Amino acid sequence: MSDTTDLFIIGGGINGCGIARDAAGRGLSVRLAEMGDLAQATSSKSTKLFHGGLRYLEYLEIRLVREALKEREVLLRAMPHISWPMRFVLPLDPHMTFESDTPVSKALALLMPWNKGHRPNFLIRAGLFLYDNLGGRKILPGTRSLSLRGTPEGAPLKDRLQKAYEYSDCWVEDARLVSLNARDAAIRGAEIMVGTRVAEAARDGDLWRVSLDDGRVFHARALVNAGGPWVGSVIRDVAHLDSRETVRLVRGSHIVVPRLYDHDKAYFFQGHDGRIIFAIPYQTDFTLIGTTDRDHHGSPLEAECTPEEQDYLCRFASEYFAKPVSPDQIVWTYSGVRPLYDDGAKSATAATRDYVLSLDDKGVPCLNVFGGKITTYRRLAEHAMDKLVAHFPHADKAWTAGTPLPGGDFPVDGVAALINGLRTAHPFLDDAWATRLVRAYGTDAQAMLAGAGSAADLGRDFGATLTEAEVEWLMRHEFARHADDVVWRRSKLGLRLTAAQIAELDDWMSQKRAAA
Repeated sequence: MSDTTDLFIIGGGINGCGIARDAAGRGLSVRLAEMGDLAQATSSKSTKLFHGGLRYLEYLEIRLVREALKEREVLLRAMPHISWPMRFVLPLDPHMTFESDTPVSKALALLMPWNKGHRPNFLIRAGLFLYDNLGGRKILPGTRSLSLRGTPEGAPLKDRLQKAYEYSDCWVEDARLVSLNARDAAIRGAEIMVGTRVAEAARDGDLWRVSLDDGRVFHARALVNAGGPWVGSVIRDVAHLDSRETVRLVRGSHIVVPRLYDHDKAYFFQGHDGRIIFAIPYQTDFTLIGTTDRDHHGSPLEAECTPEEQDYLCRFASEYFAKPVSPDQIVWTYSGVRPLYDDGAKSATAATRDYVLSLDDKGVPCLNVFGGKITTYRRLAEHAMDKLVAHFPHADKAWTAGTPLPGGDFPVDGVAALINGLRTAHPFLDDAWATRLVRAYGTDAQAMLAGAGSAADLGRDFGATLTEAEVEWLMRHEFARHADDVVWRRSKLGLRLTAAQIAELDDWMSQKRAAA
């Protein structure tokens, strides 16, 4: 690739990597620069759901919800290794209230002033009816009523909760979604540069001149600012654009505790403050609880789940679980900063989750990407290319719908067969190990283990079944450089490894990089 490229993308989160994949697949030359690791910030710190956003219906975000619901099954088919259907149990509690300023709550206050802000059962059912039907659902089962008396779903909950609704959404391994998009973009010709900071970008005739911190200079026919929480900083301090558009940083925090119940369904809980949280089965032995919505100030990399947020999530969950959830149970926390388009909403919860694509074409084009959800990342990338395609008449048409990500070329219901096949080919694998590999790499697990007749053939075991062979694969194919890239983003094995084991892994990876 020469020093001049069609697209130069700043930011290696889901939006940047999704656009890189889409553009490379259309025949454009693409470079992407990420200052840290792929998915290092927001894109690895979501609630890890492909979902329509049930609560967004109360804000009448109908277009966003419809698009997200349509995308769930498109994405599920493209990545059945890292995404799978999940049923959500929504217990009915008559004391739960709306967020105070939603359009639906205001209308209900006028029509039913005696209701005092509570979410009536008929309204929840109406919302779930829309949720079932807005997106043309084909794979996922619809909503059903559920008794909580004497059922596995009701067993961990308080006795006052007698009935629930159960509906469908999908789980996704968010950081793996990013690295696989980056990998596919690279397979299609894109250059993915991690640990690479853009110092300055300036219009230079009919090109952008992009200067990196390491002294390299590239040129591009268009610039894409997918900086996520740094999108405003790129506009002001890197590209020096004249723009009044701003981003609102909203922090979403999560806690992870030992597994709270035995079944594989998630819970959707409504709070006294009008908010909602999820409690979700996580990494086999844990439960994930989140999220909060708070305006964030300061560096996105400094976002953390504060003691106050930990207490809030524990109290919220304890309103529903029979056994209280307490801060001393927490084994891990994480906090991500959502870069929402600043639409002037009164609260962080009410700020739009829809994305905004702003094209600055006062000269060589620059596309600034605001907001977005992981569920709609593919459509965002298509819309980004729609904005830019006039400048690239040689670009091919949209292609990503129905095209699997690496490792995802098997049926949605084919995971069990892949696991069995992997264990047959490599009898030293136990079920848990084989399941982890298939859920991470899909059909690529066979390529990773090719020729291995024993565990020893995979090299050193760093702990928790993480071997040299797997780490080398991640370094070669998924741009991992450091131990944290492997144990907290390409996987969540950090929950099972000691600090000493992670340090040993980091030393080994450092030696491998030095020898390369």
